[in-house]
Amino acid sequence: MRTTVTLDPDVAAKLKEEAARQKTSFKDVLNTSVRRGLRAGTPTAEPYRLRPRPLRARPGVDLDRALAMAGELEDAEVLRRLSLRK
Repeated sequence: MRTTVTLDPDVAAKLKEEAARQKTSFKDVLNTSVRRGLRAGTPTAEPYRLRPRPLRARPGVDLDRALAMAGELEDAEVLRRLSLRK
């Protein structure tokens, strides 16, 4: 099938270079490139994967009590700020 296509200058130059390198026609390189592109389809993004790392908590820190410890630290900070108001 004969059709007219307008190529960007950089694309046309690359196709001409490839045709010269392969010692084949511009038309063959263009058709091969279009076929390859159509076969590839739309690229899909790889799913995000999180790589787990060891936590390495300080000795003596019980991570099971982390939430309770955070609450105690927050309470201590509230009391400290209230004592500054006096």
